[in-house]
Amino acid sequence: MSHHLAELEQLVLLALLRLGEDAYGVAIAAEIEARAGRPASLGSVYKTLIRLETKRLVGTRLGDPTPERGGRRKRFYHLTRTGRVALQTSLEAIRRMTSGLREVRLGEQR
Repeated sequence: MSHHLAELEQLVLLALLRLGEDAYGVAIAAEIEARAGRPASLGSVYKTLIRLETKRLVGTRLGDPTPERGGRRKRFYHLTRTGRVALQTSLEAIRRMTSGLREVRLGEQR
């Protein structure tokens, strides 16, 4: 089954790869903002994580309760094998589309 990824889905999956075992909502949003230079609201990140979990591209685990969180547990996310394949396929498509292009200047007329 082929999974086509939207831009935010790609960014979330890449953030999961970078963060490893420490990937949770707030950290994912911060990673996207820091690396991609674009705002990522918690709402949009969590909505995307739910969609990716439904597609079985990410899995979750609950951390231990912490006093800082009032005894609540943090939900951590990770890529599944299917998620890794989907991300790799998506990034390869982008590489093929950009291969051989000279510097692209947006706004220029042909």
